[in-house]
Parts: sequence; structure tokens; C-alpha cells
Amino acid sequence: MALPKSLRGKLSLPVVGAPLFIISNPDLVIAQCKAGVIGSFPALNARPIEVLDEWLTRITEELDAHNQANPDSPAAPYAVNQIVHNSNDRLMHDVEMCVKYKVPVVITSLGARPEVFEAIHSYGGICLHDVINNRFAHKAIEKGADGLICVAAGAGGHAGTLSPMAFIQEVREWFDGPVLLSGAIATGDGVLAAQAMGADLAYLGSAFIATEEANADPAYKQALVDYAASDIVYTNLFTGVHGNYLKPSIEAAGMDPDNLPESDPSKMNFGSGGSSKSKAWKDIWGCGQGINAIKSVAPVAEFVAKLRTEYDAAKQRIL
Repeated sequence: MALPKSLRGKLSLPVVGAPLFIISNPDLVIAQCKAGVIGSFPALNARPIEVLDEWLTRITEELDAHNQANPDSPAAPYAVNQIVHNSNDRLMHDVEMCVKYKVPVVITSLGARPEVFEAIHSYGGICLHDVINNRFAHKAIEKGADGLICVAAGAGGHAGTLSPMAFIQEVREWFDGPVLLSGAIATGDGVLAAQAMGADLAYLGSAFIATEEANADPAYKQALVDYAASDIVYTNLFTGVHGNYLKPSIEAAGMDPDNLPESDPSKMNFGSGGSSKSKAWKDIWGCGQGINAIKSVAPVAEFVAKLRTEYDAAKQRIL
């Protein structure tokens, strides 16, 4: 295992809850951390910009209070996701907020910029960068990232096309630092499989949408219970970046999910005023291929307990 000291022994299960546009909020993050897994949210979810300070205050205070009341079972660290893109006009403000609150883990997406990594390193924070292939992985480490999130085929939202087995093997051939794996992982068995392949932690997103704390439409949550991998479509139409989405939500928007046009990546916009992207995540539902494993909408604590039971059973089965 290649986890940094600040994360070793801090998790009850080797899982990170991926940051989910619109859906991740303090309720979800706090519940994830209290359950013993790293909870995260995109900084851009806190709108208007002043709300980020409020969210970080609440998360910090509630987790501190939990830790004082439960010294034998402290909460896991939390993470904030930064979209490193030229159109994100609040990036450096949001990074400064992470420095102010000494956010333990910062997840960067789309771009890898040394000044962002340096800011987080200034107080001892950890930077994990999400990548969809080995070339981007090399670039991220060269620019100062501490670890990698390998977003493989089948992951919800923005995702790559590489097999998780091939991706992890390529990265582990040259990188011995922290590696997380994403791609249709929704069970404890999948978490153990990610570790067996060489990942330190599993990176789960879609399964957390179907939790009571998630800020998602009830119909969205139920859709994850009702549908399976064959109901997922891979397209770049909605944000300019290829990702996986639920076909029924595309049909509900009046489009044919089997005949979608290509989008122009140069039209991506992550500005503080919002864009069509926000509508995409609200009305066109991002989702990974692992949803057949989701059988009900449940509290985060219950879902993580289920993951832990499955993880332990899988260990017993193969060891």
C-alpha cells in the first residue's frame, strides 16, 4: 500500500466517495466521513461563492465534534474537488479556502497546475488528480500531484474507456504512490478487487447518489435502483467531456440516447455564473455501469456497513 501517513489507519474501509456535481453537499460528506470513508464535494457545488466558507466551517466543526465524542472511532478525512479549467473563474479563491481550512485531501480534475498543488502542499495537504489514461497520469505527477485517481471504463459522470485492469497495470509499472481506482465499483467485492489489482483505495460515486443524504431528485435515486449497465450511454454531448449517463433521463429530455451528436470540447464552461453544464447534471443524470448492485435507497451509514460486510466476506472467500 502507498497511502500517505495522514491517511493510514484513518479509514474503516478503503473507499473514497467521489465528488458529485450538484449532489455532494455537507450532509453527504459528513455522513461518509462519520461512516469511515473519505467524503468529498466539488467546490463549485457551493454557490454562490460565499457558501464555500460556510460549508467548510460546518464540515470542520461537525467532524471535530464527532471525533471528540467518539475517540475510538474518529471520522475519516474529507476532500474537496477543484475543477482546474480556464473557465473556472473562482479556482484560486476556492484553493485559498482549502488552504484556510487545511482541507486534508484535494482532488483536481481536468487540469494539473503546479501552483494549485503547491498551495495545498503548503499546509501538508494531499493532492490527488483524476486521469483517464497513462499519458495524463505522467503529466499529473510531473506537475506535482501526490497521487492518481484512475477513472476507468464504466465510471459514472466523466470517465475514460480503458479497462481498469489494463489501466492500473500501466500506472503501477512506473508509479508507487497513492492510486485510487474508479469504474463501476458499487460493492465490497469490487473494493477488494480494486486493491487486488494494485489500487490503494476504491473511488465510488454512483452508489452514493442512492443515499438519503445525497442532494438528488428522488426519481434520480430510484432510477439507480431500477436500471442496470445496459441503460447507460457514453457521450460528450452534455459537457464537452465524455461521460456516462442514464438513458432514461436523456429520453425524458426529448433526445434519442442511441443517436446523440458529438459536442465541441471548446464550449466547456465552468464559470461561477453557471452554464448548461449545471443543467446537464441536474436533468441529464450521470451514472456508472455498476448500478445493478444498488437495490434500495438507504442512509450512508447503512450502505457503508453493507460494503464492509461484502468486503469482509469477499476476503474470506478468496483467502
